[in-house]
Amino acid sequence: MTATESPNSFDHELDTPPWRRVESTIISAANDIRSLYDARYAELDLTLSLAMLLCYLADFGPVSQSRAADHLRQGRAVTGTQIDKLEARGLVERIADPADRRVWLVQLTADGKDLAARAVEIDVVIRRQLRAGIAREDRQVLANLLLTLQSNIANATNPSHES
Repeated sequence: MTATESPNSFDHELDTPPWRRVESTIISAANDIRSLYDARYAELDLTLSLAMLLCYLADFGPVSQSRAADHLRQGRAVTGTQIDKLEARGLVERIADPADRRVWLVQLTADGKDLAARAVEIDVVIRRQLRAGIAREDRQVLANLLLTLQSNIANATNPSHES
């Protein structure tokens, strides 16, 4: 990139070099977003992943580790490790599922609820900053395109999913 080119001056076409393709831009933007969230959540001694789990539990808990993992689109082992970290800090607790004693449910403690609320406050500020200058209609188009891309990824990963 020359001194007069801005990052937005590149055409994103499929036949350009890999570092100028739309897929590379998506990956780079996603990494930048994660880094921003991690930096802001550090003041709460959280990462984006831990904050997402806390906020998910605030909205849907108590839930099983498997359900949380599925909804957050991450592995059950990763979710278990996150739950262990949050439990060690007194932010979540495991309770027996009254419908199935073989299953443990995870729920927020009072401290976990407080921290989840603080994480939401940070999220609101970040989303406002990230969305500056992008119209709601454009964000909706982007969201729909990314959902289509995720579906295409699932189909490419597991061809039996193709519609």
